[in-house]
Amino acid sequence: MTSPSPDAMSCLPPPVTSGPADRKRTVGVRVGPVLVGGGAPVVVQSMTNTDTADIDSTVAQVAALARAGSEIVRITVDRDEAAAAVPHIKDKLLKRGIAVPLVGDFHYIGHTLLANHPACAEALDKYRINPGNVGFKDKKDRQFSAIVEMAIRHGKAVRIGANWGSLDQELLTHLMDVNAASAAPLDARAVTREAMVQSALLSAERAEEIGLARDRIILSAKVSAVQELIAVYRMLAARSDYALHLGLTEAGMGSKGIVASSAAMGILLQDGIGDTIRVSLTPEPGGDRTLEVKVAQEILQTMGFRTFVPLVAACPGCGRTTSTVFQELARDIQDWINVSMPEWRKTHPGVEVLNVAVMGCIVNGPGESKHADIGISLPGTGETPAAPVFIDGRKAVTLRGPTIAAEFKTLVQDYIEGRFGKGARNAAE
Repeated sequence: MTSPSPDAMSCLPPPVTSGPADRKRTVGVRVGPVLVGGGAPVVVQSMTNTDTADIDSTVAQVAALARAGSEIVRITVDRDEAAAAVPHIKDKLLKRGIAVPLVGDFHYIGHTLLANHPACAEALDKYRINPGNVGFKDKKDRQFSAIVEMAIRHGKAVRIGANWGSLDQELLTHLMDVNAASAAPLDARAVTREAMVQSALLSAERAEEIGLARDRIILSAKVSAVQELIAVYRMLAARSDYALHLGLTEAGMGSKGIVASSAAMGILLQDGIGDTIRVSLTPEPGGDRTLEVKVAQEILQTMGFRTFVPLVAACPGCGRTTSTVFQELARDIQDWINVSMPEWRKTHPGVEVLNVAVMGCIVNGPGESKHADIGISLPGTGETPAAPVFIDGRKAVTLRGPTIAAEFKTLVQDYIEGRFGKGARNAAE
C-alpha cells in the first residue's frame, strides 16, 4: 500500500474538532454553598420520594443521595406536617456532617406553608415554584408574590419551573386564540412550547419586579418528550441568561428513563445549555433512589464535562472471549472503586481521573490497555494463558496462572497509592 501524495493530502478537509460547545454564560445563583450557573460546573441534583413528614426516613434518603454525589436535594413540602419537619431534617443532617442544600417543592399552598412555618422557610436553601399551579385567577399573582417576598426576606434562591402537565391555562388559552387569528397559524404543539417559555420568562420578570434579584432565579421548563424538551430549552436559552435546570419531568423506568434522559440532556449540554441537571427516573418498587444520581454523573462524565469516579473500560465480549474472567474482574474493580470513593475523596484526591482497562482478548486488549492508566489484556479463547499489564502506556508485567485477577487488583491498589496517596503528594511537594 502506498502513502497518499502531498497533493492528495492537501485536498482533504480540515480536521473536525470534537468536544462540548462553549457553555452559554448565565447568571450565577447561590443555592446554599453551591453555585449554579455563572460558569460553574454543571451541578447534579436529585429528589427524595419519602414522606417529608417522616423525618428519619427523609434524613436517611437525603444522606444516601448526598453520599452518592447529589449536590442539591429537593424535598416535597405539601402540607403543615411536612413543613414542620423541614428544620428537624436539616438539623439531623448537619449533625451527621451533611450540609447538602435542600430545596422545598411547593404547589398550591406554598405561600401559606412558608408564612405559617418560618423555621421551614429559613431552613430551606431554595424554593421551587410552578407558575401553573401556584394559584388561579385573581389569587395567582398574590400567592406567587407571597412566595417571592418570602424568598427575598430569607435570602433564598427560587426555581421557577414551568411544567408541560400543569401549564398556566390562561396563558395557553390566550396564545391559542392569538394563533388561531393569525394569517399563518402554528400547530398546537408549537404554541404550547411558546406558552411554556413565556410562562417561565414572564414569571421571572414578575419576580424581579417584586424585588427578587436576578442572581436568585433559576428557570426550568420540563416536558416528558425528548424532542419537545430540546426545543423548549433552546428557546429559553436564546431568550434569556437565567441559570437553567435541565430534566425530563417523567423520564420513565429502567433503561427507557436512562436513554431518554441521556439523549435529551446530552444534546442540550453539547449545545452549551444547562447549569444543573436532574435525571427523573421512576425507581423499581423498593429500588435504589441513588441510581438517578449515578446516571446524571455518568452523563456529565461521559461527555467530558466533569469527573466523578475512575473509569473502568471493559470490552463487550464476543466469541473470542468465552471466559467470564474479564467480566468478573471489571465488575469487581468497579464495585471496589465505588465503595472506596467516599473515603478516597478525602485521602486520595484526584483519584477520580483514574482510567482502568480490563480487556478479554488479544485483538484490542493491548491497545486499549496502553491508552488506560493501568490496563490488563486477559487471554481469550485459544490464546496463551498470559495477561500483559500496561501501566502509563508501557508493558509492566505479564501475569500467569489462576491468580491473575487477584494480582491485577493488587497492582491497581498499588498504582492508586503511588499516584494519589499521601506519600506521592509529599514527594511532589
